[in-house]
Formats: sequence, structure tokens, C-alpha cells
Amino acid sequence: MASTSFFFTSESVTEGHPDKICDQISDAVLDAILAKEARLEAEGYISPTGVPARLDDVRCACETLVTTGTILIAGEIRTQAYVDVQKIARDVVRRIGYDRAKYGFDCDTCGVINMIHEQSPDIAQGVDGTARSDADDLDRIGAGDQGIMFGFATDETDVLMPMPIHLAHRLAERLTEVRKDRTLPYLRPDGKTQVTVRYDDGAPAEVTALVISTQHDPEIEDMGIIEADLRTHVIAPVLDAVGIPWRDAKVLVNPTGRFVVGGPMGDTGLTGRKIVVDTYGGMGRHGGGAFSGKDCTKVDRSATYAARWVAKNVVAAGLAHRCEVELSYAIGVARPLSVMVDTFGTGAVDDGIIERAIQEVFDLRPAAIIRDLGLRRPIFEKTAAYGHFGRIDPDFTWERCDREDELRAAVARLS
Repeated sequence: MASTSFFFTSESVTEGHPDKICDQISDAVLDAILAKEARLEAEGYISPTGVPARLDDVRCACETLVTTGTILIAGEIRTQAYVDVQKIARDVVRRIGYDRAKYGFDCDTCGVINMIHEQSPDIAQGVDGTARSDADDLDRIGAGDQGIMFGFATDETDVLMPMPIHLAHRLAERLTEVRKDRTLPYLRPDGKTQVTVRYDDGAPAEVTALVISTQHDPEIEDMGIIEADLRTHVIAPVLDAVGIPWRDAKVLVNPTGRFVVGGPMGDTGLTGRKIVVDTYGGMGRHGGGAFSGKDCTKVDRSATYAARWVAKNVVAAGLAHRCEVELSYAIGVARPLSVMVDTFGTGAVDDGIIERAIQEVFDLRPAAIIRDLGLRRPIFEKTAAYGHFGRIDPDFTWERCDREDELRAAVARLS
């Protein structure tokens, strides 16, 4: 068989990118509501209208927009908890590093507009559950919307992510790290990374191109200085640790020659506008729904996490080298309408057998996903930068490979 070679490129952005600022604010609002509602429930709080605080009753779809000098927060939220949305937004911006006027955006002086309102009762009635007496408890929470969700895994990296997006995220993380620890004190919060990988016979062989655009102090006019520093302190530590050849790669740093005006002063940001960065960098399909700001009755988020969990366990179990899982839902209906598996010809058995095994091993109703992955916890702000997948963090429960044995046993029984 003739060898095949192709190139694949993925990008990431730093937490100071305008769109990512928005994602982090939206998820910080969600986290604050989940934390406060859990405390109220534990204390037995009942509202003046007689409604008890219940963490399971929280509904959140929070959207953020940022532009020069302004943060606008909107969306639909149902909760007994009061949270200080203005303070939450300012604290996120401060943590990111926009804490002085000379950066063009300042956490203490920017305007914060709160336009949050109640969730539509028409949506709520479908999600809150059925009154049928014969309904399973896990059937009582319907999907928060119709839609299709995809999960993907590949054994080309140790975290079972595609190599290009894995490297792009790690470079973006490192770019932020050397800014915050003052290794490169002239860097500012906004930045983007892009990595091109050459594949031979389906396996990553080398990095052929790198693009890093990073906001910087105006005093730094020589891009050669920035490139030399990034090669030493960002590129080499990340790529050498992975062990992929890169020394012959074409490296482009700030290709326009200057990147001083950045963040919300340079571009308007919006929640949910970096969905390919959030997932698999374009390798593997995306259902179209964004994640940040949404509580996990919204299957855009919870079912996408579950699909990644499933796909990762399939690959970890040795049932395929690559696996994509598609789930589909109808609003108000708990059980997925379809489960599809594509192993791209790498499966150890027929894809149909893996599909049946998945449906035996995994309960993919929203309430079961929330239960099994612990998605009522305030863990979401940190998902909102550097990817929702491929992260080594115990709070990222959808990254666990904990059902390999059950999958293998189910496949053996069904084969």
C-alpha cells in the first residue's frame, strides 16, 4: 500500500482573547450560581414566595459581549441565589490580566451592564420533567434543547486528542504562563497560536509550521526579540516535551509586525465564538452548539462532554485507534434519539457492535450524565480557555477512562 501524507492545522487562543474573556465571564457566573445555590439548599433556604432552593432547579444560559471599555452580560437564568454579576465580571478580567488602563481594557474602570432575565417557561416545562407517574426518575429531566453533539478521541497523543489542537493549546497555555510569571514581562494578555502537523500514514510525523501572535508592550518594536524569546521560553519547552520534530518548522511571530492594541479594544468578543478551539481543532465534527455559560441540562454542553467520555473510553479500551460519537436529542425528551459511532476504519470490530456496547454501558440521558460526571459543581470557568478536552484535571470527569473493561466485555458478548 502506498504511503499517504497530509497536513492538518489547528489554532488556539489565550485567555486574554476577547471571545475567551466572554466565555470565562459566562462560566464564572454559572459557577457562582451553582456554588451559592448549593449552600442555600444545604441551609434549607425557602424564598419569600415559598420556593425552596434546589441545586437541581438551576437553569442558566449566560451570554457575554465585550468591547472597548464595556462588558454586557445577558441571558436567561433561574435560581434562588443572588450573585454579584458586576463583581464576578471584574474579577475574571482582573485574573486574566487586564488590570491597567494602558492595556486598553481595565477591570476597575470598564462599564458592566447586566441584562440577565428569567428563563422562558415554555423551555422550562420541557426540561423540568414529566408528571407521568410511571416515569423513571432519570427520565424526568428532558434535554434542554434539540441538537446534535459529537465526541472524538484518537490515540495519537497520551491524552487521546489530535496532535495539532493539543500543541496549539499547550503553546497558548505556556504563552500565558511566561506572561504571568514575568519570564517575559513585556507580553500582554491577548494571543493566538496555530500549529501545522504533517501526517504520514495517519500518524503525526512533524510540525511544519507555527504561528504565534501575542500582544506586547509598545516599547518592543523588534519582532526578532519576541521570536527569540518565544522559541526559548514557549515553543521549545512545549514541543520538546511532546517529542515531535519541529526544528525545521516555519515559525511566524506577529506576522503583521506589531500587536499592541488587543483584547476588547482591538476586537469585540462574544461568548461561544470559538467552538472549534473548544473541541478538536477541526479534526472531528462539531454539532454547532457552544458550551460556556450553560448549565448541564443543556445537552449542547453535557452531551458533548458525554460523547467525548464515550469516545475516549472506546479508544482507551483498544476498540479503535480513532473514534467519533454522535448523539442527537429532542427538547424535553430524556433519551437520545440516536447514537452513531465512526471509527474511520480503525475499529477492532464492526462499528455497529461498538454502538450497541455503548448503549449498554453508558446511560446518556441528561440526568444520568449530570449524575455520572458530577456536573452540578462550580468547575466551569477553567474549562473556558485552552480547550474543554484533553486536560489533566480531576474536575474534568469526562476525561476519565473508567469504563474500558465494561466496554470490552460488552463487545465480546455482542460479537
